[in-house]
Amino acid sequence: MSFMSYRAAESGSLKDIYAGLPLINNQRLKFDSATPFVPDYVKGNVTRASDPTQAYASRVEGRQLLLDNPPRESKAKKEREEKRAKRASERARRDVGVVSKQEARRAGFWKLREEETKFALFVPLHSLWLGYMTELLSLSLPPTRAESNPATALPGSAGMHAKLIKADFHGAVITVRRSKNPCLIGLCGIVVHETENAFKVVTQRDQLKLIPKQHSVFAFAVPLYATTALPTHSSTSPAIRTVLDMPHIEFELYGNHFCYRAAERAGRKFKHKETIEL
Repeated sequence: MSFMSYRAAESGSLKDIYAGLPLINNQRLKFDSATPFVPDYVKGNVTRASDPTQAYASRVEGRQLLLDNPPRESKAKKEREEKRAKRASERARRDVGVVSKQEARRAGFWKLREEETKFALFVPLHSLWLGYMTELLSLSLPPTRAESNPATALPGSAGMHAKLIKADFHGAVITVRRSKNPCLIGLCGIVVHETENAFKVVTQRDQLKLIPKQHSVFAFAVPLYATTALPTHSSTSPAIRTVLDMPHIEFELYGNHFCYRAAERAGRKFKHKETIEL
């Protein structure tokens, strides 16, 4: 006697687990090659059409039917694969010398020491930005004295908007025109770091300022004509020149509509809309 039969005997009823299958519709199930189970079952129980044989031949016969849900991966296995992929990506990033934003913050890459917070040190960066604007906006050369009407060489500002809104502002000179914080109005400096919600600038007084974009309106200047490298501070040219010291065009930038990282703005589509802020 098997273990299961013995347990059933103890409970008061002896059942043979090896007995034949019970009767279905007063008929014992018999499977052979002449009477396969699936066609008979479909024709007799599943289909309700007027002609079950035709329904079976058109919908079931010769087709692969999924009778059960496919096995799902366990949550623990999925988490292990995600961790493994994350470690592999971090290892590949370290191999090529790329650091994440958290690692750069911990290492202090974006922190300037007091001796590094000098306006004159970032004038070459501003000069590179002017050359970048010259190529981006396709600025023309300054007019010569022989030209009778220099105004014909002026670029159209309407075509600049779509390019400037996606441009990189590291090295630009920006000024806070309006802000809900009155202490920020009038601050002017070279952008040394732009984040999603703030500009970090170095002013002409050699001060590092963090200016939030929210609730502020900025003004930045673009050279009117193509520029070359500007002279830096030296004994022969003690004055430091910026874009404000040459013919330029000024634009206003609404910070509330500009809360995106520089990389995100390059592929973003901006829509023109009116604003009554500030």
